[in-house]
Amino acid sequence: MEEEAAKEGAIPSWAAFSRQAMMRYLLNLQGKKYAATTRARKLAAARSFFKFLTAENIIKEDPTHNMESLNVGRSLPKPISIAQVKALLDQPAKLSTPEAKRDEAMLQLLYASGMRVSELISLNVEDVNTSEGDVRVFGKGHKERIIPIHQQAAKIVEEYVGKARPQLAHNKDEKAMFLNRRGERLTRQGFWQILKQYAKQAGLNIEVTPHTLRHSFATHMLSGGADLRAVQELLGHANISTTQVYTHLTTEHVRRSYEKAHPRAK
Repeated sequence: MEEEAAKEGAIPSWAAFSRQAMMRYLLNLQGKKYAATTRARKLAAARSFFKFLTAENIIKEDPTHNMESLNVGRSLPKPISIAQVKALLDQPAKLSTPEAKRDEAMLQLLYASGMRVSELISLNVEDVNTSEGDVRVFGKGHKERIIPIHQQAAKIVEEYVGKARPQLAHNKDEKAMFLNRRGERLTRQGFWQILKQYAKQAGLNIEVTPHTLRHSFATHMLSGGADLRAVQELLGHANISTTQVYTHLTTEHVRRSYEKAHPRAK
C-alpha cells in the first residue's frame, strides 16, 4: 500500500498519513476500477497494519479507526432445477459397481439433507440412522445437529452400507461412511472429481460444484413452502441472514410464475 500511495505523492511518512489520505487512497483504487472485493481486502490489510503501528507508538492516531467496511455484496448461490437434480442423481443408479452405489448414496444424502460436503465426507457409519431416518453431522465449530432424511435416501444409504461398503472396506475397523478404492475415507477432492463426472454424464452444461446440491436443497425447500427458520436449522447457519440469501431466489421464482400466469402481466 505504501508504494501505491507514495506514487500519488501522498505520504512523506506514516505519521503524516491521515484519515483523509486513507480515503483518497480508497477513492484512487475505485477510480482505477479495482473490484470491490479487492478494495475491501486492501482496507482490511490497512486496518491491521495501522493497528500495529498504533500499538508500537509509531503513530498516534489510526487513520482507519471507525472506518466502515466496504460493502462488497453477497454473491447469490447457484442452485440447479429439480429436473437437473434428478438427472444428476439418476447417473450412478445406472451402474451396479460398489463405487456407483457409494456415489448414489452420497448424492442422495446431500440433496436429502442439505449438509455441507465437508460434513458429508466426515460422516462415520454410526452417524447415519437409516431406521429412524436421520443423520448426525458436526458443522462449523464442531457444533452437532440432527438432520432428517426422507425414506428413499435412507433406503439407498442402507443398501450401500449393507452391500457395497463392505466391498470397499479393507479394514474392518474403519469408521468412515464413504470410502475410496483404497478403503480409506473419501476426500473432498475425490468427491469433486466424482461430481464433475456425473454432471457431465447428465448433460448439465453449467458449473456444478460440491456446494451445488446444498444450494439446491435450500432453494427447493423454501420454494416448496418450508419455514425459513427450519431451513436455517437444517443448514446449520448460525445467523438467519445467511439463510435469507436464498429467499431472493425463491422470490424471483414467484415473480416469474406470477408474470407467466396473470392475464394482465402478459
